[in-house]
Amino acid sequence: MARDARPERQRNLQSRSVLAGQAAAASSQIERELTAAQDPTAAAFFDVDNTIMQGASIFHLARGLHRRQFFTTGDLVRAAWQQAWFRVVGSEDPEHIAKARAAGLAFIAGHTVTELEEIGEEIFDEHMADKIWPGTRALAQWHLDRGQRVWLITAAPVEIAAVIARRLGLTGALGTVSEHVDGVYTGALVGEMLHGEGKAVAIREIAEQESLDLDACYAYSDSSNDLPMLSLVGHPCAVNPDSTLRAHAKANGWRVRDYRTGRKVAMAGGKGFVAAVAAGVTWRTLRAKIRRTH
Repeated sequence: MARDARPERQRNLQSRSVLAGQAAAASSQIERELTAAQDPTAAAFFDVDNTIMQGASIFHLARGLHRRQFFTTGDLVRAAWQQAWFRVVGSEDPEHIAKARAAGLAFIAGHTVTELEEIGEEIFDEHMADKIWPGTRALAQWHLDRGQRVWLITAAPVEIAAVIARRLGLTGALGTVSEHVDGVYTGALVGEMLHGEGKAVAIREIAEQESLDLDACYAYSDSSNDLPMLSLVGHPCAVNPDSTLRAHAKANGWRVRDYRTGRKVAMAGGKGFVAAVAAGVTWRTLRAKIRRTH
């Protein structure tokens, strides 16, 4: 009888999540002068995409990198189509995800950390600054005004997360860590992408490093994927939540904040379908142009 490989695969996934969380915590940029804050045992952790910023930060980053010829329009369309497929079908096949991740990392392999950080500053000004939700930004400021430290925590690359945190005057950022040797990206990750349980691991690491009381801490997210992070703290809050997170928040008495208009809320439920259609139309348009030129 063939041995069931699922328990071993699950242990491997959990191990990679732990590694991703530890790597994010180790790479976070912490302002040490805030250790003497008015409320040193409490902190707030904010997801980025659709929580503190409209849309996906990695998409805005990709737009900026595309303009700088890091990759072709065809590469961008294939990535958009693949993401749309995951959203519509709900597929999280490890092999497909690994291939998508490898393709994305190939774009920065050989580039320097300094280069990506400098480009990140430019991309924030070009594509991200006007996408910050004023309501969520106000929540972050509320914590800062009370002497609490505020970290962003996201699956996006830690380099771009750090730019966003710095521009918003926050304490620092936890994000997905890409491997680099002598300041040059290798095209591999340290652990896995920072999401799900990995975020909770990262927060525990920061809490231990900074002597935080998790029961006094706050966490904010739009996604049910972040339930491990939200459940870890004493004050979870669902911001612009998906339907699953909204139901969970309501059932557990969590706070809910929604800064979207009614139309945006309605479209959010079908954003996977809309993205898929948009990607398909874009691909057909590009293919037609290519045919006309040959």
